Order: sequence, then C-alpha cells, then structure tokens
Amino acid sequence: MTAKISPSKGSPYARILGVGGYRPSRVVPNEVILERIDSSDEWIRSRSGIASRHWASPEETVAEMSLAAGGKAVADAGISASEIDAVVVATVSHFKQTPAVATDIAHRIGAGKPAAFDISAGCAGFTYGLTLAKGMVTDGTAKYVLVIGVERLSDLTDLEDRATAFLFGDGAGAVIVGPSDVPAIGPTVWGSEGDKSETIKQTVAWDDHFRSAEAAELPLDSTGKVKFPAITQEGQAVFRWAVFEMAKVAQEALDAAGVSADQLDAFIPHQANMRIIDSMIKALKLPDHVAVARDIETTGNTSAASIPLAMERLLATGAAKSGDTALVIGFGAGLVYAATVVTLP
Repeated sequence: MTAKISPSKGSPYARILGVGGYRPSRVVPNEVILERIDSSDEWIRSRSGIASRHWASPEETVAEMSLAAGGKAVADAGISASEIDAVVVATVSHFKQTPAVATDIAHRIGAGKPAAFDISAGCAGFTYGLTLAKGMVTDGTAKYVLVIGVERLSDLTDLEDRATAFLFGDGAGAVIVGPSDVPAIGPTVWGSEGDKSETIKQTVAWDDHFRSAEAAELPLDSTGKVKFPAITQEGQAVFRWAVFEMAKVAQEALDAAGVSADQLDAFIPHQANMRIIDSMIKALKLPDHVAVARDIETTGNTSAASIPLAMERLLATGAAKSGDTALVIGFGAGLVYAATVVTLP
C-alpha cells in the first residue's frame, strides 16, 4: 500500500510584520572618496545621486549589524525572538564560507533552534529571501521568519576605481514575515540572465587571490596596502538593463498582484542609482502621490540591505505609513532580479 503524505498546513497568506535597520556610525561624504580618484562631488551626484554613505568599523561586522537590525524588526513586529522559526540572511560580504552567519545570528538573537541559512543573490538577495519566507509561512514550516539583508561592501570596494569607488555603502536591514488573514505579499516575478553575468562581478576569484598570496604577487594600491578582490561593473550596460528590463519586471509584478500604478502608495526599488530610479518611475508612469525611496543619497548602494533600509526610512520619516501598498524590486549581479507588491508593516 502506497503511503499518503499529509499536506502542509500553513497560514493562508503571509505579511511583513516589522522592519528594522542599522547604518554604521561613520558617515563618509564624497570628499573622502575624492581623495583617491580624479572626479568631483558634482560628477558623483549627477551620475549616481549619492552624497554620502556609511562605512562599518572593524567592530561593525556583518553579524553585529544584522543583530542590530534584526532586533529592531523583532521589536517592531511585537513578537519575541524565541518565536522565530527561521533566519534567512542575504549577503555577498560575509567572507567565512561556512558555517552560515545566519546560524550565529539566530543563536545570539535568542531564537532557539530555528532553520538558518545564507543566500547569495546580490542586490536582489533581500527580495529572494522575502519570497522564501512567504513560502515557509504559507507552507507551515515556519510561523515567523527573520529575513536580513546585510552588506559590508566597503570591504569589496576598489577606492581607486573611478567608476565604482563612490557607489557602495554598508548596513543591514531586516523584516519579520509572519501569518496573515489577507494577501499582503504578492506573487514574486523573479529570474536571472546569466549570459550577462560578466557585467557585475568580483574582479578576482578568491582562489586566484590566495594563489597570488602564496606566490607573493598580490597587487598593491597607491598607499602600499594589498588590494582585496573588489566589485566591478560595466556601468552603461547595467544602466540600460536596469532601466529597460527591470521596468518590465516591475510592471509584471504589479499585474501579478492585480494592482495598478495609481493604486500604489510607495515604490521601493533597490538603491542602485538615482537615475535608474527616476527612469523606472517614468517607465511605470507612477503618479505623484506615490512615495519613492531615495535612500541612496545618504546610504549609497548597500546591495542586499538597500530595500529594507529604504523601507525603514520611508516609514520612519512618515513618507509612507503602515498598511500602505508598496512595489519592491531588487536587481543586480548575476544578473538576477525579483519584484513583488507588499503591504507595509
């Protein structure tokens, strides 16, 4: 007799219940970046919209920033850390291959023995994690899921690369995803275009970097320090892809959720570039009443952390409020992307 597997018993829907963020204490204005590259504050602002960013101190590790943001999200959701059933951490800048930093965070935040793992999906990492969390809640494998996007991209920045030195910042953003009686996280439109993977990449693979170390052939920067592998990108190719292709993905997410542009209250895209954000607003024909996240101006591009950090700031400043309908979209290295419509916590 063939055994019958019992069906999963989860919540009918899932929602974001709380949000939290952490920005390192050190604020780095463009003037500091200009000490190492031939450019100007005006050029950086006009090309990216960035005026400053936050860089982490040695003590502000991926784990410490995650704990700070995660603790705020737990408090905002009104639950206790012991109720967390899963911890998902999206990052590309935790350099210990194993164990996953999520396990350390789960233990130190007081979550007990939840499922815990890291994911690597670049600037789309948080939206990927949000989608996984929704699935856990509706499947019944978790009631409350802590999703964290965290980066220390200052460790992966070539400060002498005129094209990227000004782009990246550090920080962590987190949300708690839990059960809902009504739909509050829409269908995710996601995917990848691996044929374009070379447009955003790490300059040198870690194994090649260590082989160079063994051969004492490590490259040095102008200050005599060893150059770490860094993130590089083909700026114009990335810009065109983001503007033309990601606007289509964002529209697909709206359509999948059954929400029109004029029904939106907020737009929270990955904070990659202010010109990309402005172009997407135009392509989507968003009305003036839609609050648009522009956290990049003072936070820079924080990759997986950018969406939850921008969400937290919109809510904290009153530009958006609890219960608002927001379109979120992440996109980046891979090239990968993910978009969905959510109800703000």
